[in-house]
Amino acid sequence: MNFDFSRVFQGFELLSWQFQNDWPIAVARIALVVLGIVMVHLGRKGVLEPLLMIPMGLGVSTINAAMMFFDPVGMVNKTAVNATKVGTLFLDSIEADNGNLMTLCQIDWLQPIYTFAFSNGLIACLIFVGIGSLLDVGFVMARPYQSMFIALCAELGTLLTLPIAMLFKGMTIGEAASIALVGGADGPMVLFGSLKMAPELFVPITVVAYLYLALAYGGFPYLIRFMVPKKFRMIEMPPEKRKKEFSSSQKLIFSVVACVMLSFLFPVASPLFFSLFLGIAIRESGLEKFRFFVSEIILYGSTLTLGALLGVLCDAKTIMNPQVLPLLILGIISLGLSAVGGLIGGYLMYFFTGGKYNPVIGIAGVSCVPSTAKVAQKAVSHDNPGAVIMQYALGANICGVITTAIITAAYICLIKN
Repeated sequence: MNFDFSRVFQGFELLSWQFQNDWPIAVARIALVVLGIVMVHLGRKGVLEPLLMIPMGLGVSTINAAMMFFDPVGMVNKTAVNATKVGTLFLDSIEADNGNLMTLCQIDWLQPIYTFAFSNGLIACLIFVGIGSLLDVGFVMARPYQSMFIALCAELGTLLTLPIAMLFKGMTIGEAASIALVGGADGPMVLFGSLKMAPELFVPITVVAYLYLALAYGGFPYLIRFMVPKKFRMIEMPPEKRKKEFSSSQKLIFSVVACVMLSFLFPVASPLFFSLFLGIAIRESGLEKFRFFVSEIILYGSTLTLGALLGVLCDAKTIMNPQVLPLLILGIISLGLSAVGGLIGGYLMYFFTGGKYNPVIGIAGVSCVPSTAKVAQKAVSHDNPGAVIMQYALGANICGVITTAIITAAYICLIKN
């Protein structure tokens, strides 16, 4: 009795078929499997953010290895099955028919999470609640003008990449604005914004955003050393004449007023404002059980789930889409310009204060909370262990989240209307 082993090992059958009929996809699959393994390794070593990179890297490797000839909708609906249709048992991010989506929710094990938590922005809001519970708005309240100035300078990429992206043939203003938001260095914001302005490309835009945000943690220290000479990196912030302390009640009032005012001005982004300030309100209300729940369980659980979803969305077909290459280029341009803009803002503050401000703080205006603040402190401590800039960096960091949310809302309002 003869056995067709290619039918038993379907992955090899498909790979062989792709090498004969669509070899670029086959090569891309192998390359992405290797890339995923590297991402896991770098996450394990701490070079990249492990909570995001390990599940994302494993997802990238698995989804590109797990492809097979698979037409679930045709099989379930007992229609003509497409024998050359390629799919997986994970999820389908491009299916738009509601009936087919309900069918896939019964077959693809990650489809319900993707459909009901990812593709509507819910997971972004859950992450924002967790982030808010970690933020101390007292850092912003203590020095609001300095923090806001740095944060605005660090939006350089978010603002300049929009006109640059419009130069690319075939890119709509919504797609250009969505990829420009990568410069805000806030993954949930990119996810939310691209859902509203470029729903057909929100999957690759979100994948590009999180890939670059993970790489920023490893690349920003080199940018700091390139742009800021050692004598400036060693500057110690002068002691404050009167240390400002704010009570939990004051911080709570600030958060409520800020949330209401921002929601009044930009209702289209009110889910993000509400989620962020809800987390802050839980922190300042002294609800320790709630705070533990949102800061430990919701935040880390949502981030882990997001990393896994992003990984399985990185199949070769998505990455090899001709529309993705401009996104890769524009994403790094946007994030790089924002980092440069933040450091320029740090230099301006240095001159405004007569040399009493460390320019490295500017990188913290790129609102990857709290990673860029940690990057700034680590870069300074490397050259001057006695220099403490963390409180200034966190103020700029938190303001960066707010300014990115405002720009996201402004883009959505202008483009959708």
